[in-house]
Amino acid sequence: MNYRHLGRTGIRVSELSLGSWITFNRQVDVDSAVEIMKTAYDLGVNFFDNAEVYAGGKSEEVMGAALKKLGWRRGSYLVSTKLFWGLHDGVNEKDTLNRKRLIEGVNGSLGRMQLDYVDILYCHRPDKTTPIEETVWAMHNIIEWGKALYWGTSEWSAAEIMEAIAIAERHHLHKPVTEQPVYNLFERKRFSGEYVRFYRDHGYGTTTFSPLALGVLSGKYNQGIPMDSRAGVLKSDWMTESATDKDKIAKVQALEPLAKELDCTLSQLSLAWCLKNPFVSTVITGASRVDQVHENMKAGYVAPKITPEMMEQIDVIFGVKKEEEDD
Repeated sequence: MNYRHLGRTGIRVSELSLGSWITFNRQVDVDSAVEIMKTAYDLGVNFFDNAEVYAGGKSEEVMGAALKKLGWRRGSYLVSTKLFWGLHDGVNEKDTLNRKRLIEGVNGSLGRMQLDYVDILYCHRPDKTTPIEETVWAMHNIIEWGKALYWGTSEWSAAEIMEAIAIAERHHLHKPVTEQPVYNLFERKRFSGEYVRFYRDHGYGTTTFSPLALGVLSGKYNQGIPMDSRAGVLKSDWMTESATDKDKIAKVQALEPLAKELDCTLSQLSLAWCLKNPFVSTVITGASRVDQVHENMKAGYVAPKITPEMMEQIDVIFGVKKEEEDD
């Protein structure tokens, strides 16, 4: 396993990490989580991602119970969680990053995860109604109290992140250090245009999610929706729509010769492609079975084999021109 610094911070994260979105509590119970997390940890993974909203808080409970059973030394791993949507419908309890919500939210997350602190606390989405200054001060206080060690953003615009950093620097507060954007062969916008300049000039870290586009890039939906897949188990309209998108499936099928040439699976190729981006600190993977963890972690061996010519071939398959990524 290779490790990369999280932006300009002193901590290093495994280039491939494990997240609980969709799987924990829905497809994975505590015993399965123990097996999956132990397998990942034994293979070098040191970063485990979660969020308050995942499974309505149950995902944090499953991970917390698994961590307690595993009994790992706390300094040997990193845990993150995210706040924004909330678990209740109160006017100050949902879709907000106000001070009250953030402080109550982190306390709730720590209770569910049975932890004294999280290593990274994210603002899960930007809040258009709360002044960013209030959010920055609250996140600074949470770090000062030792409830989180670093804080970051998720799906924020470069301008919003810049404003948060400027406020923190003006008042000598703890500033955000990492973004958590969606990033895969279909979704590249948060690594183009202003983001490229931002990551390069400010050394902001990234912990990317959905590298397999909800499983589409694994090729599992090339011949339809398997009953034991996420789309088959969850039966949500938006996931079914993505899993049956003919244009996406055609592009995934066009990747198969390249995967064969590299002697790897489509999943490994798609994950390895994400690792080729120098602005990616870690790629968050998901798994509902131990064998998926083993498969995903081999992507680290595939990435060095992908040549610049292969990267250009992939861009052609996905209809992406280099100037479009640089704009």
